[in-house]
Amino acid sequence: MDDTSQIQPPPSFAELFRTRSGKLSAPIAEVVARYELCEDLASHLTEQAQKLYHSGNSSEEQVLLGMHAGLAAQDSVVSPGEAGWIVQRMAELLEWRAPQLPENGED
Repeated sequence: MDDTSQIQPPPSFAELFRTRSGKLSAPIAEVVARYELCEDLASHLTEQAQKLYHSGNSSEEQVLLGMHAGLAAQDSVVSPGEAGWIVQRMAELLEWRAPQLPENGED
C-alpha cells in the first residue's frame, strides 16, 4: 500500500476501501487508522467471545453472529463492511469457523 507506513493493512481489509477500478477511496492514513481500530476491536472482542462461548449459552456461530449484530448496529463506530471484517478476523484468531453473515445491502 504505502512504503512510508510500517503498518500494512491486509488485502482483505484494504478491499473495503477500494473502488471498482481498484483505487483507494480514502487516504492511506485513514485506511491504516481504520485497520488499527478494527484489528484492536477484533483482538479485544476475541476475549469476550471466548467468555460467552465458555459460559455454555451459545455456540461459536451464535457468539460471532451476536458480536456482528452489535458491531453492525446503526450507532456503531465501524461500518457494516468493517463489522464483517472484524468478525471474520475474530473467527481466524479463535480458530473457529466463520459464520455466514447477514447481507447488509452494501456492496
